[in-house]
Amino acid sequence: MKYIRLGKTDLMVSRTSIGALPIQRTEQTEVTKIINTALDAGVNFFDTARLYTDSESKLGVALSGKREKVVLATKSMAETKDQLLKELEASLRELKTDYVDIMQLHNPKVFPDQDDPNSPIAGLDYAKKAGMIRFAGLTNHSRDVATEAIRSGIFDTIQFPLSMISCDEDWDIAKMCRKLDIGVIAMKAMSGGLITNAKAAFVYMSQYDYVVPIWGIQHLHELEEFLDYEDSEPIMDEEISAQVLSDKNELSGNFCRACGYCLPCPSGIDIPWAARTGYLLKRMPLEPLLAPEWQEKMKKIDDCVECGACKSRCPYGLDAPVLLRKMQQEYTNFIASR
Repeated sequence: MKYIRLGKTDLMVSRTSIGALPIQRTEQTEVTKIINTALDAGVNFFDTARLYTDSESKLGVALSGKREKVVLATKSMAETKDQLLKELEASLRELKTDYVDIMQLHNPKVFPDQDDPNSPIAGLDYAKKAGMIRFAGLTNHSRDVATEAIRSGIFDTIQFPLSMISCDEDWDIAKMCRKLDIGVIAMKAMSGGLITNAKAAFVYMSQYDYVVPIWGIQHLHELEEFLDYEDSEPIMDEEISAQVLSDKNELSGNFCRACGYCLPCPSGIDIPWAARTGYLLKRMPLEPLLAPEWQEKMKKIDDCVECGACKSRCPYGLDAPVLLRKMQQEYTNFIASR
């Protein structure tokens, strides 16, 4: 296993690290098996969040008695100091620890007022002095908010969507962090599941020896694939270069990353999945996409009342109703052609 220095924290974290959002959908016994396999292979960095339902508690159970072996990061969407401290206390209980290595502000829409004594930034400062956290971080999907956070000098780490289809402006965020010795954590390295070639994703991200991708792992075989690449590291050959270029051409631009911030939809539409169906038809096994359940999911788009809630919450500024109807038409055409 190779390790990457996470900026000025001086934490050495495994190049293959785990984003624990998907384990919400995984039974505890399987989660424990995944974590034990990861630890045995040298994986030592795990990222979770208060928002991820039972992810923290599942990690807490799986890591019981092994806390000293790992670097733990969690997140809070708190908007005040008191709320952040309350959520941090809950995180510590769930994770079965008395501190987290990195506490991150979770995707704030605007950068908090750092001079406000009641802001979540004040909460991070209090928690650090109290020994509840070691370092402060911020996650975001907005380049503007991320840039402001970097320039503030407050944060030890920045977590930002970075993948092989990210644009140059996104990678400029990482380069700015490197210049200022701020740790870079890459979320969405598989672009919310739209990138299906894990080997290409691994090779591409490995070019950046200061960026730590946190791979969203739900099943043991997904982890084992990345561990195989760590054991026998593939190189950027012509085949992988062609795959990267192909995915960039197909996926770059205004597509849904499945971050889920658009939810809940008052009409019950499963926006993150429905809004990507056109891509999934080209990149995923067809059987589940053709099942009656998925057809009902796409028919649900007819219930959209264009309230604008999803559009206002999308960190990428996507017009979700327009995108949904486009995907619905592509899906209808595909079904009709079979």
